[in-house]
Amino acid sequence: MNTKTITILYWVFTILFAFMMLGSAIPDILVMPLAVKGMHEGLGYPVYFIPFIGTAKALGVIAILIPGFPRIKEWAYAGLMFDLIGATYSIMRAPNPDGPWYVMLIPLTAGALAYFFYLKKFNTSVK
Repeated sequence: MNTKTITILYWVFTILFAFMMLGSAIPDILVMPLAVKGMHEGLGYPVYFIPFIGTAKALGVIAILIPGFPRIKEWAYAGLMFDLIGATYSIMRAPNPDGPWYVMLIPLTAGALAYFFYLKKFNTSVK
């Protein structure tokens, strides 16, 4: 794959991933009824946790979008993926989730591909 294709795929998946994560972060930060319904009523997390996780997701999105800072970017990708894995597990284990767990494969895949092309673009150790 040439450098231009890798760069395009990197930005496509990074923007898609950032859009999904920010789209879930904003209702959390604002403690909107939809977020409370899903996180507190559906999954059983305390209400005080909702703006915390939303802020963490928003900071992670900022970190993966700004240029430079490779160490922070690595941590941001890891944190966002931990959030998604935890959310997937929580949905799988919840007695009355709002939706099926396999819907979470969409952001998980977008995140994995964004990270894969990040490594391809900025680190030659990925073949």
